[in-house]
Amino acid sequence: MTLSETDTQQSRHTPGSVPIGWIGAGRMGAAMASRLAAAGEDVTVWNRTRAKAEALTDSGCRVADTIADLRDRDVVFTMVSAPADLEQVLIGDAGLLADPDHVPGVVVDCSTVDGETSAAMRAACTERGVDFLSAPVSGNAKVVRAGLLTLVVSGPEATWLRVEPLLDHLGEGATYVGEGDAARLAKICHNVMLGVVTQCLSEITVLAEKGGMSRAAFLDFLNKSVMGSTFTRYKSPAFVHLDYTPTFTPPLLRKDFDLGFAAAHDLDVPMPVAAAAAAAVQAAVSSGRVDEDFGIMLDLQARSSGIELKPEEAEVDDGLSGGGRS
Repeated sequence: MTLSETDTQQSRHTPGSVPIGWIGAGRMGAAMASRLAAAGEDVTVWNRTRAKAEALTDSGCRVADTIADLRDRDVVFTMVSAPADLEQVLIGDAGLLADPDHVPGVVVDCSTVDGETSAAMRAACTERGVDFLSAPVSGNAKVVRAGLLTLVVSGPEATWLRVEPLLDHLGEGATYVGEGDAARLAKICHNVMLGVVTQCLSEITVLAEKGGMSRAAFLDFLNKSVMGSTFTRYKSPAFVHLDYTPTFTPPLLRKDFDLGFAAAHDLDVPMPVAAAAAAAVQAAVSSGRVDEDFGIMLDLQARSSGIELKPEEAEVDDGLSGGGRS
């Protein structure tokens, strides 16, 4: 689609004209639903723990008593934690698709689930005349609030064009990668790179510190160079302050590596660099620190290099606080 066609598609959408349902008000779901409401969209939220949905009323969202209350919505987003949760909210006894005579027009699943589950949910939607888009995201709640969230989308192209104006409210916009569950593979590839880059960043940061530099100074240099990125800037405060408040845990990262290697096996793609990083990810899991952020890979690299890290007091810009679209 050309830029002019994109502009035309956007101009045809009036905020609030599409009734939206939202299932899942955890950290990510709450931040994303709030952005839709702040953009003037008509958003009704359901969450298993009602209090989390009620917290979004200040953002302009309404609260659904049951999932069934969302069946009359034109578009329903799902953002849940695990495949079993997605199956429950869609095809469970009280799920969104439980009554085939009363279903929404489109389901947009932003959860990170395996391709098998996604394909099954796509089939369940198709059987009931509901369009299904896979739309996994890159980022966390802070990234959402900064307006820097990105999404990768696959499914029927006509459905994507209808929903694109809604997705654009969520951050930097979405990328359409084709039919079926192509978006799931794109997200797995993304997360494999996440692990590879984090291990590389850990290695060079420890090398610099053991050579006499502060982590803050080295990362400041790196982030100002052509090698810096949104991710290295975002991760720098955690590396400098040794703050491992979880955004993504080692077991979740290991799961995505496993999925990546399974896809690589099926497609006959050698991944030697990813295989080396996977060993470091496994070490993070084996350390027992499974409830901390995957940034603990820095600590493990330091330990294997014979040094003990200590928090540094320097102020570090994460690249998010003042960035992004409003």
